Amino acid sequence: MPDIETRLRAIEDRLEILNLIASHPPSADSGADYFTRAVYTPDGTIDLGGGKGAQGNEAIAGMVKEPGHQAAIAGGLAHFCGLPRIQIDGDSATVTSYLQILTPHPTAEPHEVPNHGVTRGFRIHRVGANKWELVRTDQGWKIKRRTLRPLDGSEPARELLRGALKSYAAA
Repeated sequence: MPDIETRLRAIEDRLEILNLIASHPPSADSGADYFTRAVYTPDGTIDLGGGKGAQGNEAIAGMVKEPGHQAAIAGGLAHFCGLPRIQIDGDSATVTSYLQILTPHPTAEPHEVPNHGVTRGFRIHRVGANKWELVRTDQGWKIKRRTLRPLDGSEPARELLRGALKSYAAA
């Protein structure tokens, strides 16, 4: 069994990574470019599929300030992520997670929930699989690469998800 310091570091690493990944939705939904700039490596990459992406933390941070993204925020954009699977290997880590994008449903019938008001509700706009590749730096864990693929029945998203389970295949 590893010593207590090794075990404590592993726990601290997981918590830091969990907080990093959990901070993506609030940053995307508020346009917090400063967060994105801080958590990606200077040469980081984001690959959203379909030719959409960016290279470098400045360019990645700029994505949330683009007019289209700002319009989505103004329309009630809500990123909702699932609990991530975290695999740490020394000073690198791979995180696999689901991401849903929800938007207000302006044409739905109003629905009342007791003690919670009336709303037209939300709809799930899109669901995807994320693969986050992280590195440990002197400033903490940072994102080196993020890959997102839509869960639309195609193979790329399933490939990302299977990657999270590779260690079980060898057992």
